[in-house]
Amino acid sequence: MRLITLPAGRRGKWAVVVFWLLLVGAVSPFAAKLTSVQKNDASSYLPGKAESTRALELQRQLPSGRTLPVIIVYARDAGITPADAGQAAADRSKIDAARLVAEPLPPVVPAQDGRALLLAVPLPGGGDAIALGKQVEDIRATVGAGGDGLVVKVTGPGGFLVDSVKAFEGIDTTLLFATVGVVALLLLLTYRSPVLWLIPLIGVGMADQLAQGAVYGLARHAGLVVSGQSAGILTVLVFGAGTDYALLLIARYREELRRHEDKHEAMAFALRRAAPALLASAATVIIGLLCLLVAALNSDRGLGPVGAIGVACSLAAMLTLLPALLVIFGRRLFWPFIPRFGTHVAEGAGVWARVGQLIARRPRVTWVATSLVLGVLALGLFDLKLGLSQTEAFQQPNDSVQGQQLLERSFPAGTGAPATVIAQASAIDDVRAAAAATPGVVSVSPPLVAGNLAQVDATLEGAPDSKAAYGAIDRLRAAVHAVPGADAVVGGSTATNLDVSRAATRDRQVIIPLVLLVVLVILGVLLRAVVAPLVLIATVILSYLAALGASAVIFDVVFGFAGSDTSFPLFAFIFLVALGIDYNIFLMSRVREEAAVVGTRRGMLRGLAVTGGVITSAGIVLAGTFSVLGVLPLVALAEVGFVVAFGVLLDTLVVRSVLVPALTLDIGSRVWWPSALARVPDRDVDTVVAPRDLEPAGDSHA
Repeated sequence: MRLITLPAGRRGKWAVVVFWLLLVGAVSPFAAKLTSVQKNDASSYLPGKAESTRALELQRQLPSGRTLPVIIVYARDAGITPADAGQAAADRSKIDAARLVAEPLPPVVPAQDGRALLLAVPLPGGGDAIALGKQVEDIRATVGAGGDGLVVKVTGPGGFLVDSVKAFEGIDTTLLFATVGVVALLLLLTYRSPVLWLIPLIGVGMADQLAQGAVYGLARHAGLVVSGQSAGILTVLVFGAGTDYALLLIARYREELRRHEDKHEAMAFALRRAAPALLASAATVIIGLLCLLVAALNSDRGLGPVGAIGVACSLAAMLTLLPALLVIFGRRLFWPFIPRFGTHVAEGAGVWARVGQLIARRPRVTWVATSLVLGVLALGLFDLKLGLSQTEAFQQPNDSVQGQQLLERSFPAGTGAPATVIAQASAIDDVRAAAAATPGVVSVSPPLVAGNLAQVDATLEGAPDSKAAYGAIDRLRAAVHAVPGADAVVGGSTATNLDVSRAATRDRQVIIPLVLLVVLVILGVLLRAVVAPLVLIATVILSYLAALGASAVIFDVVFGFAGSDTSFPLFAFIFLVALGIDYNIFLMSRVREEAAVVGTRRGMLRGLAVTGGVITSAGIVLAGTFSVLGVLPLVALAEVGFVVAFGVLLDTLVVRSVLVPALTLDIGSRVWWPSALARVPDRDVDTVVAPRDLEPAGDSHA
């Protein structure tokens, strides 16, 4: 059989390496600038048609829209003393003297319980995050942290924004080093070779640089929204997916080196047989991620292209650069376990061959029992709490979180984050009266008028982002919308988060069925069947629900998280279904290859025996890479990292290893219906022999 000429051929391998070196050298300067185009403010996340988005746009036409309030809170458990009040007044004078704001500061406000003071500082909000961060740090340095029983904290929208931006500082470097360390260690343990582990690491490292450079270009010139969250996930995704593809290709190359004396022929056969599964796997992830383009939330929509670019770059590197490097170094790269031509590995004696034999004895009992266990884990979904307030978003309490907690203790809970009502100036008095009469609203500020628009701030009784505050926002919107001629809209941080939560619900309802349909079509094309794709989709859904349920319980009982981000179920679904189906693709594509000769049941046992080790290694590496998200200070990223790591291990060790083989053994050749393979008779599965030499070495031409 004549093979298509491949880039890793005798003359092309050096050209491929040189091309990648030149390409990465060209894009690396742009990759280093990715942080500069990230957008982590609320407006970058908002759905375009939300009321809070319109409020934000209108507010920019008002003087208040050009400021960002920072709240300084002074608190003493035993009660504020005259000296405390004097310190607050002195701090107010210092901030005034520093000319951080254009107008004199409002007076210090005492709490009714006598245990706190509040000083609002309206900072200019039109500058960049770096300038704002410096101003907030200057304020913190000016007021200090208190002492002798007095606690001083800087919070409010400005404080939270700066602390959120700080949480993403160095995220790229932290994730990169953590990910490289985890991948390097796992590859070293997998290959037990002093050199081989470096080759896939070099490949994914170059793919990461290419992906970051491409994402920077799209963010800079095409308006792609890139957040610190999506940039962090990009690195993890490139290293995780790329390493998975490398493990599968290297395993097949090592297998072919035992059948072919020439390393170029071995790579040609390895690519020919591994590439369809790798392409199908990458296509599943890429198209699944691109389904996020229909999301209402900018944060969800932006992650789709970012992740898709990362996976595409990983695949390109693993199908071109990695084969070239492997062929250049040859067999010696595998030292001390060098695959010699003419040698064979007794697959029938492996761990996964024995697992297959155990499953084959009672496949129906096995898949029913496994499904019940996964179903029990899925019951944890009843403990899943969606929605994180701004005080719950960080793994460790920071200055703004502690300040907000002090505010809620002594002032109305919504003091630091009022709802903003913007309306036509001619109707603002009626709007203010309607807002003041709304249940859940504690007070309404005097109107601020600028031209035809006017704004009032409504302080809510409930804590920001709480159910009580969300209910008050709905009632407030209904009240001010009813004012004739006002054209009123309600915004502010709580209203924004309410709109984000509802958009996230809409995104789940639209995108999850769309991704399932896409994955089903890809599986149908790859396996040329209907039954097998439906079976695989069912197992992956069950695995997803089990991972989500178990994670919900662990978040609550072990980590003590207050809840999960509203986008958490969607992100978990995208990564677990798209990545989890990979292992089923790797397994079932090999099973189909074997089943064409020896029948479905024996083909399943052979496929499991051959792919078991490498797929397990791939799953462990992918789980390890996503687990590094736990080192970041944000709860949302830590939760995504945990659920993907847990779910991937569940897919690798339970679904792919036990559930899918048991179902396939029970269904038999009918799993390939309606293809011709469904009519190939099954054979005895009492023994498993080494996989066939699919083609004799002498029949190949590189």
